[in-house]
Amino acid sequence: MQSIFSKNFWHPFVTGFATLSLGALAVSVPAVAQEPGLDAGVFFFPGNLVVTRSLYDNKADNVKVGALLAPNCANTATSSGVPCVAATNNGKYPEVFNNVLVDASFGITSKIFLDQITPSGFLLDSLEVPNSSLPFVGSESNQLVTSFSSKSEIALNLSTDGKFLTFMGYVAPINTIDASNSNTPGVIDPTNPVGVNFYRAVATVNHAGKFTFTETNAYSGNNGRAAILNNTGGVNAFYTAGNAGNGNNPQPNGVVLGAGAQFIEPSTAPESFQTPVAPTPLASFSVTELGDKADKIGKDDNFRGLTIFNNVVYYTKGSGSNGVDTVYFVDTTGTACPKGVGVPAVGAPLPISPLSVNLSTLQTAGLSNNMCILAGFPTVLAKTATAPAAPFGLFFANADTLYVADEGDDFSSDTTLYTHAAAQTTAGIQKWIFNSTTQTWNLAYTLQNGLDLGVPYTVNGYPTGTNSATNLPWSPATDGVRNITGTVEGGKVTIYGITSTVSGGGDQGADPNRLVAVTDTLTNTDATKAAKEKFTIVRKADFAEVLRGVSFAPNTK
Repeated sequence: MQSIFSKNFWHPFVTGFATLSLGALAVSVPAVAQEPGLDAGVFFFPGNLVVTRSLYDNKADNVKVGALLAPNCANTATSSGVPCVAATNNGKYPEVFNNVLVDASFGITSKIFLDQITPSGFLLDSLEVPNSSLPFVGSESNQLVTSFSSKSEIALNLSTDGKFLTFMGYVAPINTIDASNSNTPGVIDPTNPVGVNFYRAVATVNHAGKFTFTETNAYSGNNGRAAILNNTGGVNAFYTAGNAGNGNNPQPNGVVLGAGAQFIEPSTAPESFQTPVAPTPLASFSVTELGDKADKIGKDDNFRGLTIFNNVVYYTKGSGSNGVDTVYFVDTTGTACPKGVGVPAVGAPLPISPLSVNLSTLQTAGLSNNMCILAGFPTVLAKTATAPAAPFGLFFANADTLYVADEGDDFSSDTTLYTHAAAQTTAGIQKWIFNSTTQTWNLAYTLQNGLDLGVPYTVNGYPTGTNSATNLPWSPATDGVRNITGTVEGGKVTIYGITSTVSGGGDQGADPNRLVAVTDTLTNTDATKAAKEKFTIVRKADFAEVLRGVSFAPNTK
């Protein structure tokens, strides 16, 4: 077999931020897939951005009206207590995602593309991750997909040496129904109504477009969301973020072990040669550290965002009814936060091994706790918070300046959805400043100008008017920001972020969204001045497309 090569596509005009859709350039820009183990002719150049994009395979026969959901529900209904339901819509986009209204686990796997763009938004080339639709990919070949409407997936991060991009997905064919809530083959929860099993996997890709894939039994019943490869200082391990569990309580040991923050050893073997072991957690948090009553075992570790700064691993939690929606860090010293809140100890090393686990007490006491809430960030339980927080991506401009993306509260319960989104005060990109005297972080302001929260927009080919399944308008509007990256130059910080949406669609994760950018003055703490700093649209997802992760390209040396 031969690998497929692309030609880099350069626009002769570069002025300001581009607002062309990806689809508008699709004829000119080849989407190139790489045969596993070979170097493709796509190169990522330092200084450019890389964005993960997913494209739904828009076919009516992906789902048949009246088909029973979840796919194997006839065999799981007794053990799960969840009856089969009939699909209400066929596979055509976007109406297909109205099926989530009857099947809470509904999703369909789709292709992943890595789009290389200039910081001003011009598409240079696109690398397709191997998937079952490609002629050289068979059932035993390396392949990886995402779940199209799962909005928290395929975040992008650079390895600690800057040479690899990392992201997560499913080892499954495209157009697989409900893979995002399936069990993993080594961690079977019989009460999970989705009676199919697929490994999750971490992917790496270097500057030459060469992939590796590492399968894992972690995140059974839910999804892996982000990964970072620590390959410096003698360590070789992935730190990952995600959630687990889609069945009844108590959850099996493997589900508890495979939630939240994971420590995964990389593999260079083909997927078909790998035999993943039981999940090995990296870290865990419990609200009992704050003096609160214990939640259900394993439910506090529903993590989404992930970054490393100054040898400290940081996580965010912004969804789920348990735990605290806030910013966390892994405490490798065991001394930074005796009551669950603090700041990292100076000189603390990155984790070099998984968390120690006592299986005999796992179901009664849960995992041991080695995570802390970053001092100054919310500590109120999600179930009682009056001002919901939804932190997602993180970017440290320096040791005293942290930008946190907040995706908004996802309100779409009635016709006020747009005005509700527009009225949010913390959705967008928050700037936090560290006070060395009090040893706490403080919110300086939230960047929102130009983000157009709650302002509906149109997408070519996307429905307008009202979705009859929800009786709400189809048109998406920005609700906040999810994954982010940034750069600091000349006293200015430029943040690139992937937007979240709110709409009357059956699943807002299926809405075409945007990549936006804003430039902030690093030393500014005045909200009045910050209000003049305006977001600009860098790229727009087209019909049947979504954008998920953003990072700078890997280094070439």
